[in-house]
Amino acid sequence: MINMILSLTINILLASVLVTVAFWLPQINIYSEKIGPYECGFDPIESARLPFSMKFFLIAITFLLFDLEIALLLPLPWASQTNKLMTVLAVALLLILILSLGLAYEWTQKGLEWEE
Repeated sequence: MINMILSLTINILLASVLVTVAFWLPQINIYSEKIGPYECGFDPIESARLPFSMKFFLIAITFLLFDLEIALLLPLPWASQTNKLMTVLAVALLLILILSLGLAYEWTQKGLEWEE
């Protein structure tokens, strides 16, 4: 019990010191290049705060979904060793069907086209 309290106290103290140092240290030596959006020394031509296109996020989410599908279907070769092979295959085919229908819907709604 004493070890846990001592460990917790040291962790909280160390975290507090690190947060304080990280907050105050950059404010000691402020100059114009450091407070600019770029620290490489050249003046930006346009604003650094341009928003991303929503299409970028949609493509990224689609990639993550199909990446997840591969991770879920990866154990299928080893699943052929089970006694309930038909159940495993039915679930895998259902997963592929749902993702294929989602891809077809996104394709027909022009969600994969980059131009706006």
